Amino acid sequence: MSLSEQYLSTDDLHPIDIVEHIAEVHDWDFDRVADDQIAMAVEGQWRTYSITLAWSPSDETLRLICTFEMDPPTESLPALYETLNATNDMCWAGAFTYWSAQKLMVWRYGLLLAGEQVASAEQISTAIGVAVSAAERFYPAFQLVAWGGQSPEEAMDIAISEAYGRA
Repeated sequence: MSLSEQYLSTDDLHPIDIVEHIAEVHDWDFDRVADDQIAMAVEGQWRTYSITLAWSPSDETLRLICTFEMDPPTESLPALYETLNATNDMCWAGAFTYWSAQKLMVWRYGLLLAGEQVASAEQISTAIGVAVSAAERFYPAFQLVAWGGQSPEEAMDIAISEAYGRA
């Protein structure tokens, strides 16, 4: 049974309820921060990512942020911002930003559900997967620029390439 088949009979679906179910299925640590917000910890290859999803009824958007701590030396910030621009040119579903006050690298994505649309479990699960995949893919490039003295071009050459097709 697919994740969404479990919800077909319910009339009043809240996107955060679906996210909570996904977290339970994957056995992720999570905290239902509020009725409209959930925070999770998702283990990746490079590190554990903090993922927060929040429902905004005013603009009917399910907001996803995936963060990891990063405190680069001040002198590497211009190169890091250049790397962020190059990275975002390669991303179509979401974008990275650096929140210097919080010392967090952030992947942001918004699923628009205007007109009382309902997000499927597959859509939400895919959004979480894309966020973690993007963080995993570009984490080495951010590290190389921030601490390895690599240029943005060198770091992006090393970033894990997207694979197409199947083996």
